[in-house]
Amino acid sequence: MIYLDYAATHPLRPEALSAYARAAALPGNPASVHAAGQAARELLEEGRARLAAAFRVDPRTVVVNSGGTEGDNHVLLGVTRAWHGAHGRPGHLITTPTEHSAVLAPARWLAEQGWAVTFLTPDAHGRYDPEDLRGALRDNTALVSIHHANNELGSVQDTATLAALARGRGAAYHVDAVQAPGVLPVDLPAWGVDYATFSAHKWGGPRGVGALYVRRGMVLPPVTLGGGQEGGVRPGTQDTAGVYAAGVALSVAEAEREATFAHLSGLRDRFVQAVAAVPGLTFNHPPDGSPKVVNMTVPGADGEALLMNLDMLGIAASAGSACSAGTMQPSHVLTAIGLSEADARSSLRFSFGAATTEAEVDEAARALTQAAQWSRAQG
Repeated sequence: MIYLDYAATHPLRPEALSAYARAAALPGNPASVHAAGQAARELLEEGRARLAAAFRVDPRTVVVNSGGTEGDNHVLLGVTRAWHGAHGRPGHLITTPTEHSAVLAPARWLAEQGWAVTFLTPDAHGRYDPEDLRGALRDNTALVSIHHANNELGSVQDTATLAALARGRGAAYHVDAVQAPGVLPVDLPAWGVDYATFSAHKWGGPRGVGALYVRRGMVLPPVTLGGGQEGGVRPGTQDTAGVYAAGVALSVAEAEREATFAHLSGLRDRFVQAVAAVPGLTFNHPPDGSPKVVNMTVPGADGEALLMNLDMLGIAASAGSACSAGTMQPSHVLTAIGLSEADARSSLRFSFGAATTEAEVDEAARALTQAAQWSRAQG
């Protein structure tokens, strides 16, 4: 199997597996005061410190959790709850139609609760004009939530400019930065964001572990109630082994990031050139986006049939977000940038990692050519 679905999940790094095994062997709860508990606490805090170092922030601003979905929900529901409580009425939220479902679902729920929700309009590659955000901001805008790198297109936003505009009008700014670490530079102080969410499995850490950055001075009520862990912001016993392994994996990923970026850029260009001869094929990703992602449309070929044929040929790719796989719905990201439902259903995402080789990319290009022929014949 040639694995080209790194945007869905990065295979667990061997360093992370070793770190997980070391921490999992400890019997203590990190909240316990005895020696066993404090040994666990030491590894938990080392993992947190490694995450914070990669994001260039104080470890005390990093809340560990289960990943991007929890973090996105926590920010949208927690910030708006606090704003509503302070003002006695719903306010205004700004986001985009190309966000992950972990942002879109709570945004739509908030709209049902009386919140005004504005969805900015993307360009043909899923990028957002800061001037559009400037025009959408209101005096009662509580929160702006815009991703940094899109999971389906690889589009990269000017997060620093967007965040400055929002905060200049008194609105908090949240960035879903799940797809950035290990490929794109992450500098939260330079970005000037108030909240940021991350998932460890996107950089080779364990699944089910993540981090939520909360800038000092920002209020974020818990959305679950219980113990006092994570300063009461996210109660519940922490996954010591998972956090430690996540931190170790991110340290490795960040040390290799510049080399990884160059490698992925070469692979993307090689793959794009190799598949460009497929009749009718068009590309949806921006040429200056994250080199991790290639998104294409093969008109007349059913996307599900394409994936099944690719799988039979030993290639693992996807039609979009792993979280929406199996819904039989066209990608909301692709329809948001103007593709018809038919073309969105005929689209594929290939995503690469540091371990991907040129030979694998060449084989994937040959397989796609064959899969497109089969899929069109089946259609």
